[in-house]
Amino acid sequence: MRKFWGILAAALTVSAAAAGCSRVKETDITEAVSQEETEPSSEAVPEFTAAPEKEPPKETEPLEEEPEYEPGFEKRIILGSDIHYLAPELTDYGEAFQYDVDHGDGRLVTYIDQITDAFLEEVTEEKPDILILCGDLSTNGELASHQGLAEKLRQVEKKGIPVVVIPGNHDINNPRAYGYRGEDRYSAEGTTPEQFREIYREFGYDEALSEDATTLSYVYQLDDMTRLLMLDTCQYRDGYGKVGGVILTETYDWIEEQLENAWEEGMNVIPVAHHNLLEESEVYTVDCTIEHSEQLVDILGEWNVNIFLSGHLHVQHWMEEENNNLYEIVTSSMTTPDCRYGLLTYRDDCSFSYRTRVLDVEGWAKRHGRTEEELLHFSQFRKPFLEQVFKNEAYGVLQHMEEITEEERLQMCEYYAWVNYMYYQGKAVEIRDRAYEDSAYALWDSKGYITVLRDYVVSILNDAEKDYNYLEVE
Repeated sequence: MRKFWGILAAALTVSAAAAGCSRVKETDITEAVSQEETEPSSEAVPEFTAAPEKEPPKETEPLEEEPEYEPGFEKRIILGSDIHYLAPELTDYGEAFQYDVDHGDGRLVTYIDQITDAFLEEVTEEKPDILILCGDLSTNGELASHQGLAEKLRQVEKKGIPVVVIPGNHDINNPRAYGYRGEDRYSAEGTTPEQFREIYREFGYDEALSEDATTLSYVYQLDDMTRLLMLDTCQYRDGYGKVGGVILTETYDWIEEQLENAWEEGMNVIPVAHHNLLEESEVYTVDCTIEHSEQLVDILGEWNVNIFLSGHLHVQHWMEEENNNLYEIVTSSMTTPDCRYGLLTYRDDCSFSYRTRVLDVEGWAKRHGRTEEELLHFSQFRKPFLEQVFKNEAYGVLQHMEEITEEERLQMCEYYAWVNYMYYQGKAVEIRDRAYEDSAYALWDSKGYITVLRDYVVSILNDAEKDYNYLEVE
């Protein structure tokens, strides 16, 4: 079993060292759920808890001895994922650009520069111990986008907040690296693995204790008790970036070596990846879950690692792998409404608290004198925008099905947008009962059964058991 007590590990008994982390204490959100949807309240999101102050050593204690372990010492971590930054110089916001926004995956690319600035400003105000970005830093791997984001991250580090990053499937050797001009897309310069490491060398790589020889994975020392195992799960080595995730055989050897080193030095380990470790989605597993991830699950279980951080899915979610007492937290896309990021408080005894916060774009816009109505009234704009994207998606699937009338088709699209929006927020539990009773559910079940979207709707409601914005593990 892992040793959790760091430099005091040698002094602990075998039974104490083997105790590990206890089971989850889930916040019972379901009972408190209202029947109507409401805007998230900042008051409902607890602030980070400050770490307890150290007591000065007693005069009788020799200063030469190793420092006493502090029970409950905390690290305050902000998690951002799937920013998909697009450098402003790559678009004129014209017709081709707007078409891709309206028929994309729900990212607010139109205001991605402003959303990114608002997020990083909140990070600097919160003053966490570290900012972790879980991949898909760029829209489609444009070199200019990576360079522009890196410059913004430098401003965060100048405020004394370390930043660490890993690539996502959009970031390297992406053939869809585009710029936009009028009615046309044009090819933009992409990013190689070597360029990615050079651009982001200040954000984890230069400080790495170890780097994997075959990927952009590395180990980062978070504090005297904790290491981040930053895993590059992307497939780009044949010169063409793929969507799905994988861990190479050579990287598995490196991972086990790093876990063994951490155990020998009494370190806790927090693995971070872009792709999902567990099958967080019942439908979209091929391109979301790491191939043969059960091997990594078993390895982490052997070393008693109880937490795994990822993104990629764009949906707010978490899941427990009960056999190994391992929890994967998936933080949703920063630039997909409602634009959430994660707040993780991780303690030296491996207990942790996780919750999300909705980005205050409106407040940022007012403070900075912005004039765009959609930014100044962002809370009214973001939901209709995402629902319209989902309606477009559903209509594109249903429009050629002759057995469905136009009235039924529109009803099904409205329903799909409603249910999927709540799923993306991690809050489908709030509308589950009403969704089952809605007449459009019967239409999807009886007339949309040949589409993957029908299976997706069913999976959303099957999964709507809790609010996935909260997790407490003791």
